[in-house]
Amino acid sequence: MQRAVSVVARLGFRLQAFSPDLCRPLSFTQDVLRRTPLYDFHLAHGGKMVAFAGWSLPVQYQDSHTDSHLHTRQHCSLFDVSHMLQTKICGSDRVKLMESLVVGDIAELRPNQGTLSLFTNEAGGILDDLIVTNTSEGHLYVVSNAGCWEKDLALMQDKVRELQNQGRDVGLEVLDNALLALQGTVTSGCPSPSLKKNVAMGYVPFEYSRPGTKLMVEVRRKQQMAVVSKMPFVPTNYYTLK
Repeated sequence: MQRAVSVVARLGFRLQAFSPDLCRPLSFTQDVLRRTPLYDFHLAHGGKMVAFAGWSLPVQYQDSHTDSHLHTRQHCSLFDVSHMLQTKICGSDRVKLMESLVVGDIAELRPNQGTLSLFTNEAGGILDDLIVTNTSEGHLYVVSNAGCWEKDLALMQDKVRELQNQGRDVGLEVLDNALLALQGTVTSGCPSPSLKKNVAMGYVPFEYSRPGTKLMVEVRRKQQMAVVSKMPFVPTNYYTLK
């Protein structure tokens, strides 16, 4: 069974958070780890199981990370979210609540459409990432990280606050074969197997946020040229089941 926690607030919404307990004991030496319902499936497909946030989860299958990435882009992949914090947000103010906590246009989501978004603090800084889905059943379905579930749940239980943002979140493509590492501006960066170049996200002043704007960034104490890019970097190619 899953433990459900409901919180009723004066703004007319209700949170129902599910902390997964669908588990079976592991071996004697790993009895502190829990298993998701797909544990046997992961093993049958060559999953390399590791410990993460108290769960036994696959970090890699038989193929390389690059092969898995390209397969997802070209075809489709599923991700096991059984171990993650899953929250239902109900009530007439559910969209207002989420849009006060995350970046993204939640009001424009179609029924059963989801979006990757970000929890932010009062200054617009990123706290965590999450997925918000507007279900056809009249509630928002939120999936957030297992390692931060207490912090994320506490954040969703806070009163609606005014979301302030310093600068604009943009995508960056590095024009040289190097990884971005600019503290205070770049929030994440990694190689893109699909684009065969390095990409990143970060905050820049509004006057430098137009796509195509060239910027100098610091990469391992060296100056490198980067260009502001539209996001997503790779166009989406998936369909929503009805």
